[in-house]
Amino acid sequence: MQAVILVGGEGTRLRPLTSTVPKPVVPLVDRPFIAFMLEWLRSHGIEDVIMSCGFLATSLRNVLGDGSGLGMRLRFVEEPDARGTAGALKFAESLLDERFVMLNGDILTDLDLAAQIAQHEATGAKATLALVPVADPTAYGLVHLEDDRSVRDFVEKPSSDAIDTNMISAGAYVLEREILQLVPAERNVSIEREVWPLLVGNGLYGFPSQSYWLDIGSPERYLQGTFDILEGNVHSAVTERMGSDWLAVADGAEVKGRVIPPAVLERGVRVGDGAHVGSLVVLAEDVSVGASSVVERAVILNGTQIDEGCVLRGCIVAAGCRIGARTRISGGAVLGEGVTIGADNVIAGGARIFPGVVLPDGAIEF
Repeated sequence: MQAVILVGGEGTRLRPLTSTVPKPVVPLVDRPFIAFMLEWLRSHGIEDVIMSCGFLATSLRNVLGDGSGLGMRLRFVEEPDARGTAGALKFAESLLDERFVMLNGDILTDLDLAAQIAQHEATGAKATLALVPVADPTAYGLVHLEDDRSVRDFVEKPSSDAIDTNMISAGAYVLEREILQLVPAERNVSIEREVWPLLVGNGLYGFPSQSYWLDIGSPERYLQGTFDILEGNVHSAVTERMGSDWLAVADGAEVKGRVIPPAVLERGVRVGDGAHVGSLVVLAEDVSVGASSVVERAVILNGTQIDEGCVLRGCIVAAGCRIGARTRISGGAVLGEGVTIGADNVIAGGARIFPGVVLPDGAIEF
């Protein structure tokens, strides 16, 4: 079985993390985000993957290579312009098998893909959509099924009084190649809006699942995905790495303060005297946390330096940042790569500071 992953978006909702790197290779816990999807595919026996690229495609290719390090074959197709979900698939048509899996490249899931494929085969479907429940269906399109799991209809972003199901499309599809006949070439085509309606009553099925699913499309969801991985709410290789004490501290990390699990501390991390790290924290390689600083429910990426007496809670700090003494960062704030924040600043309220910005001492109380 073969998979096509759509990774052509610019990841605008996740900026400034995606200002310098494509969303698929933004670090998530201890590996590029897309690695979780590739490892999940491999666990279901899929080793031939086509990456349908757009924004910063060369960077994506440079990070992932040919897939041999993951035990897979990776091929890259770069759209000349935005083609939409179905148009991107059409552009890769020459590489596709008679049956394949299509995936949105921004989901974190442990869906039973083998069971979805088995249902697809048993029903003789042309397309089978994985469906998952969500707490707030009003932000999504709902999918109604008949008793035989064929799709009856779709309801786009319904009002609360019109909701009679919480099942939405999970962006994971098993497809027969013949559906490409429904997609016109060389233009932007949406598979959700233009192809699925043509297949209702004609080979379109749903596969309901209670599996973990999250769209990593915003800083809030990026943090939620990180926490779910650390807590083992979604099964991944990180779970095995953390072990029964839910704590992974790499060789070479120097910890003088206190670390509360679950947490991941990578090589070269330094935690100063009296500092408090965790729970729900990732400190990437060569991060330093100064004496008496507090880092909780946060992701701090490679090489960032946090001076003494700082408090970082519920935030994301990209690589190579410098945070001055007694600065407080919280409330979903995100710092882009290479940001420098002087001493005695307060940054909160979902503030986003873009790469390379320099703020002097005491410059801001957001």
